[in-house]
Amino acid sequence: MIDDFTKKEIDKISYELLKGSKSFDVFPTPVNQIMNYSDFVLENKIDLLNIEHGFLETLKEKSIKTLQSGLAKVKGVFDRSEKKIYIDISLDKNLGKKNFVTLHEVGHGALGWQNDMMLCLDDDDTLSPDTEEQFEEEANYFASITLFQQDRFIAEAEKLKLGLSSVMALKKQFGASVHATFRNYVLKSKNKCALLVLTPIKGAKWNEAACEKRDLFYSKPFMADIGELELPNQYGYKWNFIKDFKFRRFNENGGINLISKDGEELDCNYHFFNNTYNSFVFIFPKGEKNKARTKVVLQNID
Repeated sequence: MIDDFTKKEIDKISYELLKGSKSFDVFPTPVNQIMNYSDFVLENKIDLLNIEHGFLETLKEKSIKTLQSGLAKVKGVFDRSEKKIYIDISLDKNLGKKNFVTLHEVGHGALGWQNDMMLCLDDDDTLSPDTEEQFEEEANYFASITLFQQDRFIAEAEKLKLGLSSVMALKKQFGASVHATFRNYVLKSKNKCALLVLTPIKGAKWNEAACEKRDLFYSKPFMADIGELELPNQYGYKWNFIKDFKFRRFNENGGINLISKDGEELDCNYHFFNNTYNSFVFIFPKGEKNKARTKVVLQNID
């Protein structure tokens, strides 16, 4: 867990990079512009899944950090001696994740106390918000606040109504992934809301299917007023949003009754969205809303 002092130091470094690269209030967040200002070179044409043996051995010789899973799953590399960042070519299909991985690698280079790490190899584990490695958690925090331009994200979110359509608009505006945008949206929200992230259903009959809980986030107001919800780790067909999974890709009109861990019954709305990687269930008490100044219509989402 990053302490408050370290967060403030990372905030300062991120702010100076955003300001110096003239990236504040430029949308989508100009990741390459930030990276170029930081004096690193991006090489995003490397296929890390089919990497040449010579390059592989060079990385291994330089590395003071080894991945037990090997380089086959690496999404990004930061080489301090060459001031180079390598991004796997497969991420060209997922711009939001590519932007996050790029800024994660910039973070390794920009956070001066990480200078002893000459080579950083990052896969889904080190890029996960659940990573327990201090330097990786710091690089993730740097990537998030930089991609979402610090307090700019909160200011833009407050202009929009509470819900899925706003998250998709913010995703596009900042150039982030759905998962990262949703997570940031909930954790920084001034509204009472929560986000349940589920694994997709594969290879099962619908009446026998079950989704696994992957993540669960609560906003600070939700925790302060309601607390945690009594939710299982698996979700079968009796749950309305699992039925949504079968019949639609998104739903902004869901209703659900839930119970808090203190036994309080809650009448809630939910919004549902399913993409290739995850299903998202955005939950908020009925009557909870944002005084939006801008209306967003959800259409042609990806």
